[in-house]
Amino acid sequence: MSIAASVLAATVLAESEHAVELAAPTWVFGAVALVLFAILGAVTFSYRDVANRHADKVGSHDAHGEHGH
Repeated sequence: MSIAASVLAATVLAESEHAVELAAPTWVFGAVALVLFAILGAVTFSYRDVANRHADKVGSHDAHGEHGH
């Protein structure tokens, strides 16, 4: 075995010994992401059709556009 291969093997073995344990199982990270995306989706969905809820304000905005502004 050459010196370079020995150094490479020693480096790989040394790095694998310093593995860090995760704070939670891997499926928990996916579940947290799924819940966050569901919450963000609900917030986005709550703003659905907001512009049409205030028809009186839309009409006054159109009148403002006739003055060239």
